[in-house]
Amino acid sequence: MLTIFDCDGVLIDSEVLAAGVHAELLTGLGLVISREEVITRFTGLTDAQLRTLVTQQLGRPLPADYRERSNIEIDRRLESVKPIEGVHALLDRLTGPRCVCSNSSTRRLKISMSAAGLWERFHPHIFSAPEVGRSKPSPDVFLHAARVFGAHPQDTLVIEDSSHGVEGGVAAGMRVIGFTGGGHSWPGHADALVRAGAVKVVSRLEDVGAAIEEFSSR
Repeated sequence: MLTIFDCDGVLIDSEVLAAGVHAELLTGLGLVISREEVITRFTGLTDAQLRTLVTQQLGRPLPADYRERSNIEIDRRLESVKPIEGVHALLDRLTGPRCVCSNSSTRRLKISMSAAGLWERFHPHIFSAPEVGRSKPSPDVFLHAARVFGAHPQDTLVIEDSSHGVEGGVAAGMRVIGFTGGGHSWPGHADALVRAGAVKVVSRLEDVGAAIEEFSSR
């Protein structure tokens, strides 16, 4: 069985980091917003989707250099990002094929996953959704990964922390385990993942391993 991991918020604890950057920049522009609010409103969105929503809330377009400024600061902080607790033990335990499907660019994935000691554990099977098709919640990146491995969607398991990611995996015809063990998790997170279609929600990577084994035996 193929196991597909999201990266941010599943393998590395980066969602809370990126949310902090956006909260600081947006507050400076007049949209007073906390890191926690950024997390609940925008987790799982692409940069383009985030800019659209923020523009609506600000009532004016974001500065032309907003993306550049936020990306530079996020990249800087990603250079010291940590893996989610238990990720290396989980990967040591898995025996089947695995890959990463993320809305982040390959460039950013290499920065963050290298910092967390994960790049070599997945390379070359690290897929950026906007580089192979449409971003999540589109199923494009999941279906691309299945084709690469010659795996049937029904025999593929996705691990996701965002509703958009869960929706994309479900749309691909795959079973999705929701994960709430990242530093960005919030009250109601698990319920949101279930509403999006997750067949199971866990809060520790140790439990992800058990769930993968459970579904593999079915």
